Amino acid sequence: MFPVEQAPFASIDAIHAAYLRGELSAEVLVEVCLARIDRFDRQGPGINAVTVQNPEALRTARRLDEDLRRGRPIGRLHGIPVLVKDQIETAGIETTFGSAAMRGYVPDRDATVVTRLASAGAIVLAKSAMPDFAASWFSLSSRTGHTRCPWNLERDAGGSSSGSAAGVAAGFAPIAIGEDTGGSVRIPAAYNNLVGVRVTTGLVSRSGMAPLVASQDTAGPITRTVADAATVLDVLVGFDPADPATRACLRPDVARGGYRAALRPAALRGARLGLLAEALAGVDDETTSPVSRVFAAALSRLEDCKAIVVPVSVEDLADRLQETSLYLYRSRSDIDDFLSRRPVPFRDVASIVRAGLFDQSLDLLRAIAECDPEPAELRKREAAQQDLRARLVGVMQAHELDALCFPTTPGIAPTSEELRRGDVRTQSFRTNTIVAAQSGLPAITVPAGLTSLGIPVGLELIGRPFSERSLLSLASGVEAASSSPVVPPTTPC
Repeated sequence: MFPVEQAPFASIDAIHAAYLRGELSAEVLVEVCLARIDRFDRQGPGINAVTVQNPEALRTARRLDEDLRRGRPIGRLHGIPVLVKDQIETAGIETTFGSAAMRGYVPDRDATVVTRLASAGAIVLAKSAMPDFAASWFSLSSRTGHTRCPWNLERDAGGSSSGSAAGVAAGFAPIAIGEDTGGSVRIPAAYNNLVGVRVTTGLVSRSGMAPLVASQDTAGPITRTVADAATVLDVLVGFDPADPATRACLRPDVARGGYRAALRPAALRGARLGLLAEALAGVDDETTSPVSRVFAAALSRLEDCKAIVVPVSVEDLADRLQETSLYLYRSRSDIDDFLSRRPVPFRDVASIVRAGLFDQSLDLLRAIAECDPEPAELRKREAAQQDLRARLVGVMQAHELDALCFPTTPGIAPTSEELRRGDVRTQSFRTNTIVAAQSGLPAITVPAGLTSLGIPVGLELIGRPFSERSLLSLASGVEAASSSPVVPPTTPC
C-alpha cells in the first residue's frame, strides 16, 4: 500500500499511480498537507512558509476525485497540491506581494500561470511567503517575518521564493511555483535541497505577477525532482496574449513543451560542461569552504558518469555583472506601474517606504524607492545585457559546451541572526544566479549534496537560449549522480 504520510514527499508520477490504484485520493493528500502546515508551520519549529491557505482546496480535491471516479482523463497535475508564491495573483485569495502594506488585497482574477495550473488539474493549496516585493535574496518580510530552512532551522530559507522552497522541503506540498528575477527560484531551491528552474525569458507568462525587473522576471517550478520540474514546465510554458514577451513561444525555432518526454537518463555521458572560473569561491572561508568541498565531490561524480568538465573563463565577468544590473534603473517604474492598475492601499513603492511599511533590513527596496534613474543609463545597461548573453553563448560555442556549471551560490545560507545584524546585505551579497538572470539565459539548480553540518548546496547549469530540453536532461543526470535525502530532519514524516 502507498504510505499516505509520505505522500507530500512523493513524485507526481508516484502520486498519480496511487490515485489510479485507489490507494490515495486528492482529498486525503490535501488533508495530509494541511496537517503538516499546521504541525510544522503554525506550530512546531515554525517554518513560516505559508501566508494564507486556500479555503477551496478540499472542495477542489473532492471534485477532482469525483472526476477520476467517473473515468475522466487525468491531467498532468491532476490532484497535485501546489504552493503559489505571494507574488502571483490568485482570485479570491489574499495576495500581498510579501508586503504588510498590501494586506487585504484580494485579486478578482488569476494570473496566467495559476490558470494554467488549474487547467492541468493542480490544486492551489496556499500562498507562500516572500520578502517585500521580492526585493531580497533572503526571506525577511514585513508580511511574514523570517522563513526558516527545514534542513537547518538556524539558516535562512533564501529569497525571494522563500516559502515556496521551504514549503516543498517541509512537505507542505509536492510542488511550488516561485518567481526568478535574479535568482529568486534558484537560491531558495539550492538552500532547501531542491530543483529550481529559470526558463529563457519569454517562455512563461508574467501576466498577473508583480514585477521586480519586468524584463528579467519569470515564474518557475520548485520541486524535488527534475522530472517533476519538467512536468510543471510542460504546463506553464506557452504563448499568452496578455504578455507580449511570450511571443517567443510562437517562433518556429523555439522548442516549447515536451520537456518531460525529452529527459534522457544517460545525458551526462560525453556531455561537455564548462566550469566557470569566475563563479567559484575566490578565497575559502567558513561560508564558502563547505560549498567548495561539496561542489568538488559533485563534479567528481559527474566525471565518473563520463561527463567532460572544461575550465572556462569570461573576461571581466564581475564588472559586466555590475554593468547589467537593472534594479535601480527599472524596478521602481515597473512596480509602480503594476500597483497603479490595482485597487491596493498604496500605488507606488516610495509611499510604502516612506510609511515604513517594509522590513527594515531590505536595503535594496529602500534604494529602489529612492532612485531617480536616467533613461540613457537604462538603455546602456540593457544593451550590456545583450552583450553579456552574446559573450556567454560565445564561450559555449568556442568550447563546444553543452552547458556552463558552477555552485548556485558560492557560500552556504546565512543565519537569521546574520541577516538581522546586517552582516549580510542584498546589494553586496554574492550569488552566481545573476549570470543567467542578467543575460536572459535558462538555468537550473540541482542538489549537489549536504555539507558536514547538513546544509544543502546547489549545482547550477546554464544553457543557450531556449535549450530547456537539453538542460533538463543534463540536470536529470546530475540528479542521478548526486542522490540526496528528501526529508529534512526537522520535519520528519
